[in-house]
Formats: sequence, C-alpha cells, structure tokens
Amino acid sequence: MRHAVLAVAVLGATTGVGVARAGEGMWVPQQLPEIAGPLKKAGLKLNPKQLANLTGDPMAAVVSLGGCTASFVSPQGLVVTNHHCAYGAIQLNSTPEKNLIKDGFNAATPAQEVSAGPNARIYALDTIQDVTRQVQDAIAAAPDALGRTTALENIEKQLVASCEREAGFRCRLYSFSGGNAYRLFRNLEIRDVRLAYAPPAGVGNFGGEVDNWTWPRHTGDFAFYRAYVGKDGKPAAYSPDNVPYQPKAWLKFADKPLEAGDFVMVAGYPGRTARYALAEEFEETANWTYPTIAGHYKDLVALVQAEGRRNPDVAVKYANTVKGWQNTMKNYEGQLAGFKRIDAAGRKQAEETAVLDWLRKQGSKGEAALAAHAKLGELDDAARLNRERDLVFGQLRSTGVLGAATQLYRLSLERAKPDAQREQGYQQRDLATFEGGMRQMERRYVPAMDRQLQAYWLREYTKLPASQRIAAIEKWLGGSDAKAINSALDKLAKTNLGITEQRLKLMTASSAELEKSKDPAMQFAVAIMPTVLQLENEGKARAGDALLARPLYLQAVADYRKSKGQFVYPDANSSLRITFGNVTGYTKLDGSKQVPFTRLEEVAAKATGQDPFNAPKALLDAVAAKNYAGLADKKLGTVPVNFLSDLDITGGNSGSPVLDAQGKLVGLAFDGNWESVSSNWVFDPAMTRMISVDQRYMRWIMQEVYPAPQLLQELGVAKKQ
Repeated sequence: MRHAVLAVAVLGATTGVGVARAGEGMWVPQQLPEIAGPLKKAGLKLNPKQLANLTGDPMAAVVSLGGCTASFVSPQGLVVTNHHCAYGAIQLNSTPEKNLIKDGFNAATPAQEVSAGPNARIYALDTIQDVTRQVQDAIAAAPDALGRTTALENIEKQLVASCEREAGFRCRLYSFSGGNAYRLFRNLEIRDVRLAYAPPAGVGNFGGEVDNWTWPRHTGDFAFYRAYVGKDGKPAAYSPDNVPYQPKAWLKFADKPLEAGDFVMVAGYPGRTARYALAEEFEETANWTYPTIAGHYKDLVALVQAEGRRNPDVAVKYANTVKGWQNTMKNYEGQLAGFKRIDAAGRKQAEETAVLDWLRKQGSKGEAALAAHAKLGELDDAARLNRERDLVFGQLRSTGVLGAATQLYRLSLERAKPDAQREQGYQQRDLATFEGGMRQMERRYVPAMDRQLQAYWLREYTKLPASQRIAAIEKWLGGSDAKAINSALDKLAKTNLGITEQRLKLMTASSAELEKSKDPAMQFAVAIMPTVLQLENEGKARAGDALLARPLYLQAVADYRKSKGQFVYPDANSSLRITFGNVTGYTKLDGSKQVPFTRLEEVAAKATGQDPFNAPKALLDAVAAKNYAGLADKKLGTVPVNFLSDLDITGGNSGSPVLDAQGKLVGLAFDGNWESVSSNWVFDPAMTRMISVDQRYMRWIMQEVYPAPQLLQELGVAKKQ
C-alpha cells in the first residue's frame, strides 16, 4: 500500500442501515450477509452465504492481475480476462515481423504458451484479517505528523513480513474509511503466467479508441492466460519444468441464455472511486488535474504515433504505453462531460454542506469533525501550491532511462539499510518485480523515442514559474532555452542504461559507486535525489496530518448517512468487491432508447476493413453465411456480442467475471458507457451502465473465427459433432 491510498477518502463501514439496492454499490465481502435480502430480491438463486465463502465456489475462482481482474475457468489453471488486460503481455511478445497484437496468438498446446512477462502475476485470495487496532495504536503512539506516516509504514511492513513468512504468498494492507478500519489481505502469488490465447486486434480491439467508453459496442475483449507453478504445486519463477496450477475452484460457462432483466453480479478488484471526497478535492480534480493530464497525454500520444509511423519498432514497443494514455485521456474527457451534465460540483457541495450543517447542530460532538474538515482543506491547499512542479518533475524523473537511473540509485540507498527500514518498493520482497521491470524495459524502449519524451518534459519544466523551479535541475540543465535542452539531451544520449545487462549489473552497485558514475542518466539521478527525498518527506508529513483528520471527518459522514437511513458502502480501493444488478438498457441524452444486447450482424455492418474496424475475413464470411454454430439467441435470432447491465464498476474491474443467478459465467466486464464514467465521483443510477462481452460471442469467435478447439474442449463447451 502506497501513501496515495490516503489521498482519497474511502468510506468502508461493515455495518449500516437502510436498504442496499441493485446497481449502485461496491460491497466488501464482510457486508454480504447484510445485503442477502437485496441480492435475493434482485434474482440471485445461490445462497448468499456461498458468496461469503471466499475460498469456495465461485468466489475462489476470482483473481487479481494487479490492475485488472480475471478468473480461473478450468482445473488446469486456465484464466480468462480482457484482451486489453493481456495487451501488455501480447505487446511484450510482439515484433514488427511477428505482431501478435495485430494477428492474435493461439497456442495449440500448453507447451507453445509464452511467458506474459517477468512481472506478470496472478493473485489468488487466501485470507482477510482485520488489523485495525494494531495499526491505529501504532499511529496514535507517534509524536508528530511525519512520525504518524512512518509509524503506519512500519506497522504495515511488520504485518506484511509476518503474513509472508510462508513462501509463495503476497500480502497487502488496505485502509478503509480513511483509516477507521484496516484489513490485511493474503494472496497466493503465482509468478509464472503464460499467454494461451488472444484473438486478433480486429476482434479483441474492434472499435479501438473510437468506440472506447461508448455504446453500442461490438468488441471481443477477451484473452486467456494459464497459471503455472513448480512441480511441488507451489509458486515459482518461470521455468520450462513448471506445471499448470490446479485452483480450488473454477467457473463454468453458463448453459442458459442470458436475457434482458436477468440477475448478474461481478466480483473483482475495482481500483479507485472518490464518492466521499471533499468538494474541494473534487473541484481540484475537475478544474485542473483531469484537464491538465489529458492535455499532456494528447501531446504524448501524438509524439509517439508520429514516430511510430516512421519506425515500426516504436509502434510495437510503445503500443501498450499509448493505449494506456488514450484510455485515461478519453476517460477523463468523459468524466468532465459527465460532471457538467449532472452538475457534480453542485451536488458534491450540497452534500458536504448538509453534513457540515448537521455537525454544527451536534454541539461539542461535532466540533472535532468540523476541525478535521477544515484541516483537510488546509492540506489540500498546501499540496496545490506546487502541483505543476510535482506533476512535471514526477514525469521527468520517471521517463525511460531517467526513470531507470532514478530507481537504481534509490535502490542503492535503500539497500544500505536493514530490510525492515527500506522504503516500500525496495525491500527484498520487491526485488524480483524490480528486476522484472529492468528486464522488460528493453521491449518498451527505443532511444530516439525516449529522447523525444525527455525533451517534452524538459520543455514543460522550463515553463514552470521561478518559484517552482528545482535548484538541482537548474544546475544540471544550465539554462532554460532550446540550446540548454538540446545540450542535455545530447549528453543523455550517451547513457548505457538503455542496455539491459547494464541495468541489471547496477542493481547490486553501492551508492558510492553510482555517485562516481560518468553515465549522464545516473548523474541526473544522483543530482535530483536529495530533492526527491525532501519532497517525499513533505508529502509524508501532509499524509500524517490526514491520518488524524480523515478518519474523524469520514466517521461523521457515516454517522450523518446513518441518521438519514442510508446504507454505507465503501469507495473502491483495489480490494475485492461484489456488485450486482440486472441486464438492462438505458435512454441516452438525445432520447434514444438503447437495447441491452448488440448483435453479430452489427459487427459486419460496422466493419470497414481499416483499423480499428478491420474485422477478420473469417468473421465476415461466417456472418454472411449465418453460421451461428448453435450459439444464436432465440429471441435475438443471432449471436449476442456485448451486453449492458446496471452494475457499479470502475478501473480494475476490467476482466471481472459476470456471473448469472446460478454463479455461472455469462461474460466479462470490460468498460462503461460514456455517460457513466463520472460515477467515480457521483453515482448516476439512470445512466450508469457496465459493458460486457457475452460468453456466447467468445465461444463463437473460438469456434468460427480464430479457432481454439483445444481450449473449448478444456472449458467443457466444445461444439458437439
């Protein structure tokens, strides 16, 4: 857990009042007994207690990829997730000559499956432990703000170290209610992850950025991994001798057609929502953060795409990076449009005013919470003073070889400390991932492109007002004009850190050795590190003050909602959540009614033969021949492609299994509609919809378009002869 989790409020009560309703709410597992009634009312046929068993069927099948969700679908460790979640692995295994992004990948046998990369992970949940008292006691004993953050870090390290005493497990501490509750999650960490199947881009990324966050949608956003472990059944690094992992549970594909109005639920790992953030924090995000970052990403995408047209190596190696920028950019644009549509600023302010007015009526009981609210505002103001500097400096020191140099020098400083005192990310437990990052950089780095990205952020740095300039960079750069920037870039071009062997060698170098280095990228890292550490401590001090203020204020928000008969559910924080609702369409702002399913023929009608609508010929031929392979829906008269439901999801839910009333797989969540993205801050039940790929379309693709009979057989859904 990094300090960023403290920046946005997460309101997580394990008890509450009121009524949970289908659609809205990302429920923590501890709340499932409380929402058993609403689950059954919405249509769940399973016993809700079965869902509370996180090591049983179906919940044990749901896993985290560390940014996306996935699920086991066979006893031989086969895992299904979104194509866009596997995109990084597909890109890592691609070259201009053998472009798996464009052409797809289909391992005829497990022996032909390829590594998803040194840092690919599958996390299978083992236990959840409440450690609130231990953490709060440690924080309370600290002498000051910086000490509180340090105390939190230290107790987290202690808890994690104890939790990971048994090899093969990865543990993580999660904060709920801004610090009113803490839970320790223990996961089996599977480190040998291999790509088994990915359809061509004309299926898996059909519509591309044009269709991203929109409805109607026609994307076959699915891919398969396989989890491997050592012959002893325990997690191990990649080895040809490893064997498929045998999970405790795996999902079965639905054997009944999904229809409008049917119950559906999702279990997954949503990243971040901010529905309980302060109005001031919302305004900062809407007025500066989103527009500024989206603007930078637009510029960066244009840079890389222009170079990619000249150099196919750049196009392949930066494909995953560009896709990430584009997705974030369009998401932010959608959120900003949604904020205006629903007057999110007005709603957030009205909600906060109501809470503050209620607190003032509580007399002395409300004074501490009011003071906490004021303190949070002060902390936000302090962080805002240097926001441009922090953004630009953070991006510059994370770019390409500069990022590698900064990480390596920081590692040398941390390695000189006892392991328990090292900064998180640099402990012994982190070194395998650290090395993986250094290794896979070679598949996402081209010197000429890196120079352009360095130039971009250096130009942005020179635009900063004098008050936000950094002395170390001023000295290193030696000026603010184009000549100074070009001179710095010429020096950086002589670095050896673009060479994988050199990066790996420096992982064991001492700080003294690196401080004597003549490598220009390392000299940059050494020059800026005192400033990095100083700014880090300033941020930790603000976080330490928030550790006192945030829990007080958020408890007041929970008490206020309780007084109004409202059920409290937690903001997303990347921990396991369950959301449920029903298959349903919606009405767009222009009054057009949207049906909940898209159809196979619509894919063919949309196909242009050009990216991103270049559907494979085999698909178009099968549609023309009405070859539905026994997968047509009787009511639709064709194979359904994507479907809508009113579930509450966000980033991190990508790849989440969509389950029917019996707990069987009916599809994979992969997106939200354009009108829903603002729900990260203010939920809009009328317009919020989740977009999923229908399992019938997945099977149809695997039968008729990009055949994978071996996987269909393994999944138990092979076409009957």
